[in-house]
Amino acid sequence: MHHTILIVLSIAFYLLSGGLQLVRLLRGETSAGGKAGVIGLGLGAVVLHGALLYPRVFGGNGVNLGFFNAGSLISWLVAAILMLSALRKPVENLGIVLLPLAALAILLDATFTSSHIIHTTGHWQLDAHILISMLAYSLLTIAMMQAILLAVQEHHLRNRQPGGFIRSLPPLQTMESLLFQMIGVGFSLLTVGLLIGLLFLQNIFAQHLVHKTVLSLIAWVVFAVLLWGRWRHGWRGRTAIRWTLGGFFTLALAYFGSKMVLELLLRRHY
Repeated sequence: MHHTILIVLSIAFYLLSGGLQLVRLLRGETSAGGKAGVIGLGLGAVVLHGALLYPRVFGGNGVNLGFFNAGSLISWLVAAILMLSALRKPVENLGIVLLPLAALAILLDATFTSSHIIHTTGHWQLDAHILISMLAYSLLTIAMMQAILLAVQEHHLRNRQPGGFIRSLPPLQTMESLLFQMIGVGFSLLTVGLLIGLLFLQNIFAQHLVHKTVLSLIAWVVFAVLLWGRWRHGWRGRTAIRWTLGGFFTLALAYFGSKMVLELLLRRHY
């Protein structure tokens, strides 16, 4: 019963927070009080989600990062980072999509079972690799949504349609600056996570992990080229958006694509 209540409340809070921000955006509201309500509901959802998630991920003899558990954990990290960032940065609009996705992740995790137990006791390198990689993935997920919102904003401005909800968004230059801040931090974390894996984990190129490792390295190269292009040639606009989306979807394929094939289709325990 307690478990069911946590599920219902965390989903409700995520949907209320995202819905409230959607209403604010459509109405063109910019009041601090309305934003505080969005963040308050979002942080409440994050706390409830964390209480729900902890025993599912850490309640056994290791860390359970089965497909649906991992999806729920990533969505929790994304929501937590987004809400905390929104305290100081104008990123709350991203919650319109990301918070309902977190609610969906909770529902899927509660409906379907998945198990992939990772025994990390005494292996700080593996703990660090998992934590840093997930933080990197979460930040780059937020960057992906920022890139999509930037694309919508740029499209409206190019077609001289700056009205509607576009007026409630920060200026284009601010949106781009936020995007590259997210990518810069996410790329740094991804670099550290990959370095730990390559230096300390012996099986990172094992048969069942090699595609994940290779795709992660390709994603790293994509983001590296994007940041270099921004620094050297001032890449922005559509170029930055395309490279961001390309890097993110390569990274998503590396992690969730490989987990889906191995765990859900092939039913392999690795």
